[in-house]
Amino acid sequence: MTTFRGLATIRYHADDLAEARRWYTEFLGVEPYFEQPQYIEFRLGDHSQELGISRTPSAPAGVVAYWHVDDVDAVMARLLELGAKEHEPLRNYGGFRAGAVLDPFGNILGVMHNPHYLEVLAGRS
Repeated sequence: MTTFRGLATIRYHADDLAEARRWYTEFLGVEPYFEQPQYIEFRLGDHSQELGISRTPSAPAGVVAYWHVDDVDAVMARLLELGAKEHEPLRNYGGFRAGAVLDPFGNILGVMHNPHYLEVLAGRS
Protein backbone atom coordinates (compact mmCIF):
# COMPACT_ATOMS: atom_id res chain seq x y z
CA MET A 1 0.00 0.00 0.00
CA THR A 2 1.34 3.44 -0.95
CA THR A 3 0.91 5.61 2.10
CA PHE A 4 2.27 9.13 1.59
CA ARG A 5 1.82 10.47 -1.95
CA GLY A 6 3.11 13.98 -1.27
CA LEU A 7 2.53 17.00 0.94
CA ALA A 8 -1.03 18.25 0.71
CA THR A 9 -1.18 21.20 3.12
CA ILE A 10 1.07 22.90 5.65
CA ARG A 11 -0.88 24.55 8.48
CA TYR A 12 0.40 27.26 10.79
CA HIS A 13 -1.37 28.64 13.87
CA ALA A 14 -2.19 32.24 14.78
CA ASP A 15 -4.16 33.71 17.65
CA ASP A 16 -5.11 36.75 15.53
CA LEU A 17 -6.26 35.40 12.17
CA ALA A 18 -7.07 38.83 10.74
CA GLU A 19 -3.54 40.05 11.45
CA ALA A 20 -2.05 36.82 10.10
CA ARG A 21 -4.13 37.25 6.94
CA ARG A 22 -2.92 40.82 6.49
CA TRP A 23 0.72 39.93 7.15
CA TYR A 24 0.85 36.84 4.92
CA THR A 25 -1.08 38.57 2.12
CA GLU A 26 1.45 41.39 2.16
CA PHE A 27 4.43 39.04 2.38
CA LEU A 28 3.22 36.55 -0.26
CA GLY A 29 1.68 39.11 -2.60
CA VAL A 30 -1.52 37.07 -3.06
CA GLU A 31 -4.89 36.91 -1.37
CA PRO A 32 -6.09 33.70 0.29
CA TYR A 33 -8.09 31.55 -2.14
CA PHE A 34 -10.14 29.98 0.68
CA GLU A 35 -11.46 31.60 3.86
CA GLN A 36 -13.59 30.55 6.81
CA PRO A 37 -14.00 32.34 10.16
CA GLN A 38 -11.32 30.15 11.79
CA TYR A 39 -9.12 29.34 8.78
CA ILE A 40 -7.53 30.81 5.64
CA GLU A 41 -5.56 29.14 2.90
CA PHE A 42 -3.19 30.29 0.18
CA ARG A 43 -2.01 28.38 -2.91
CA LEU A 44 1.64 29.02 -3.63
CA GLY A 45 4.51 28.06 -5.87
CA ASP A 46 4.95 26.07 -9.03
CA HIS A 47 2.62 23.26 -7.88
CA SER A 48 0.00 25.36 -6.07
CA GLN A 49 1.04 24.00 -2.68
CA GLU A 50 -1.35 24.91 0.14
CA LEU A 51 -0.42 27.04 3.16
CA GLY A 52 -3.20 27.20 5.72
CA ILE A 53 -3.43 29.36 8.83
CA SER A 54 -5.78 28.34 11.61
CA ARG A 55 -7.01 30.63 14.39
CA THR A 56 -6.09 28.59 17.44
CA PRO A 57 -5.34 30.85 20.40
CA SER A 58 -4.48 27.99 22.76
CA ALA A 59 -2.30 26.05 20.30
CA PRO A 60 1.46 26.23 20.44
CA ALA A 61 3.29 27.93 17.62
CA GLY A 62 4.33 25.45 15.01
CA VAL A 63 3.24 23.62 11.95
CA VAL A 64 1.19 20.59 11.00
CA ALA A 65 2.23 18.96 7.74
CA TYR A 66 -0.58 16.99 6.12
CA TRP A 67 0.46 14.22 3.74
CA HIS A 68 -1.95 13.26 0.96
CA VAL A 69 -3.12 9.66 1.22
CA ASP A 70 -5.65 7.77 -0.88
CA ASP A 71 -7.47 6.15 2.06
CA VAL A 72 -7.25 8.48 5.03
CA ASP A 73 -9.40 6.24 7.26
CA ALA A 74 -7.17 3.20 6.70
CA VAL A 75 -3.95 5.19 7.18
CA MET A 76 -5.23 6.81 10.38
CA ALA A 77 -6.28 3.40 11.72
CA ARG A 78 -2.83 2.00 10.91
CA LEU A 79 -1.07 4.89 12.66
CA LEU A 80 -3.15 4.33 15.79
CA GLU A 81 -2.57 0.58 15.59
CA LEU A 82 1.19 1.23 15.59
CA GLY A 83 1.01 3.28 18.78
CA ALA A 84 0.40 6.84 17.59
CA LYS A 85 -2.04 8.90 19.70
CA GLU A 86 -4.92 10.85 18.19
CA HIS A 87 -4.15 14.58 18.08
CA GLU A 88 -6.92 15.77 15.75
CA PRO A 89 -9.79 13.39 14.96
CA LEU A 90 -10.62 12.74 11.32
CA ARG A 91 -12.97 15.47 10.07
CA ASN A 92 -14.54 16.51 6.80
CA TYR A 93 -13.65 19.95 5.46
CA GLY A 94 -15.92 20.42 2.46
CA GLY A 95 -14.37 17.81 0.18
CA PHE A 96 -11.19 17.29 2.19
CA ARG A 97 -10.86 14.76 4.99
CA ALA A 98 -8.02 15.07 7.48
CA GLY A 99 -6.76 14.21 10.92
CA ALA A 100 -3.49 14.12 12.83
CA VAL A 101 -1.70 11.95 15.35
CA LEU A 102 1.22 12.31 17.71
CA ASP A 103 3.80 9.74 16.72
CA PRO A 104 5.55 7.79 19.50
CA PHE A 105 8.27 10.46 19.51
CA GLY A 106 5.95 13.47 20.06
CA ASN A 107 5.79 14.73 16.45
CA ILE A 108 2.49 15.85 14.93
CA LEU A 109 1.79 13.85 11.77
CA GLY A 110 -1.16 14.90 9.61
CA VAL A 111 -2.88 12.81 6.95
CA MET A 112 -5.38 14.13 4.43
CA HIS A 113 -7.32 13.04 1.39
CA ASN A 114 -6.98 16.18 -0.72
CA PRO A 115 -8.75 16.45 -4.11
CA HIS A 116 -6.60 19.49 -4.96
CA TYR A 117 -3.45 17.37 -4.66
CA LEU A 118 -4.91 14.90 -7.16
CA GLU A 119 -5.95 17.71 -9.55
CA VAL A 120 -2.41 19.11 -9.56
CA LEU A 121 -1.00 15.63 -10.07
CA ALA A 122 -3.39 14.99 -12.99
CA GLY A 123 -2.38 18.31 -14.55
CA ARG A 124 1.24 17.16 -14.74
CA SER A 125 0.48 14.05 -16.78
